[in-house]
Amino acid sequence: MQPVATAPCPDDNQLLAHLRSLREPQVMRGLVSHWPVVKAAKTSNEALVDYLSRFDNNTVVDSLHLEARHDGRMFYNENMDGFNFSRKRQPFMSALHALLERQHSAEADSLYVGSTSVAHCLPGFLTENPIALEEADPLATLWIGNKSRIAAHYDAPDNLICVTAGKRKVTLFPPEQVENLYVGPLHITPAGQAVSLVDFHAPDFEKFPRFREALAQAQTVELEPGDALFIPSMWWHHIEGQQSLNMLVNFWWRDAPAHLGRSENALYHALLALKALPDKERQAWQAMFNFYVFGQDQDRFDHIPDALKGPLGEQSEQTQRQFRAWLANHLKQ
Repeated sequence: MQPVATAPCPDDNQLLAHLRSLREPQVMRGLVSHWPVVKAAKTSNEALVDYLSRFDNNTVVDSLHLEARHDGRMFYNENMDGFNFSRKRQPFMSALHALLERQHSAEADSLYVGSTSVAHCLPGFLTENPIALEEADPLATLWIGNKSRIAAHYDAPDNLICVTAGKRKVTLFPPEQVENLYVGPLHITPAGQAVSLVDFHAPDFEKFPRFREALAQAQTVELEPGDALFIPSMWWHHIEGQQSLNMLVNFWWRDAPAHLGRSENALYHALLALKALPDKERQAWQAMFNFYVFGQDQDRFDHIPDALKGPLGEQSEQTQRQFRAWLANHLKQ
């Protein structure tokens, strides 16, 4: 493994342009160290909870509960027909106070509140703790808990994570390492995205031998309060919360038009339509996808009149709607 590259923090008016220029992860130490929430967290866990309570609006959140014997690893159960944690709906402040009650116990069960909308849960928080990403219209979410290990997974949006309390260790892999990460089911997942089945604390190289190659290409970093990490779209990342109370706020955005929808849907349909074909047919379809979807020659459709290009030309929202309807009709046949 190698360390994630570190760069000086850009000025606010350059931040989004800088992030959009990146193709690999990058650390910006102290990017949000001026946030009041970071200053509260550096005082004490109690000061952090007191600060967050100022914005609380009695929101009920999903919390994950994991027995201490699992060492924070949120994962499948032994039979992989369920998960090793339970879910509970509880007031956000109730979860925070439960974390305070556990902070001095080395054998405490894990409690984790993740992927919770900041605007919904803590209205006004982002006004006091702003980030210069308005043009991207990001979704801000918070993640807070004690010891946790979140299995390696990818996200389609670009992602800026800002650590506000505790410490996080992040291990990242480029998208092409998917074949070496031993990814589990697509349709039964701990939190919505497919995850690596490798235990990063105790890799079983007999069962997962190609994981050695993934580790050779991995990047890793430990983040402290005030630090930020940019995770590009589709990069796999494994995240560990290492202290008794860890919190981060992240910002997701996509520069692609919203009307394009979820790219995963194309993958799921391709699996249904192509995976079971004879090998020679799958190879032929691979050539078709390489030409039509992944080809880099921008002139390859110039022989078709613009008015007849359909999805081979510029894909406006109207074009998308027309050909989604066309595809829906074909799927009925």
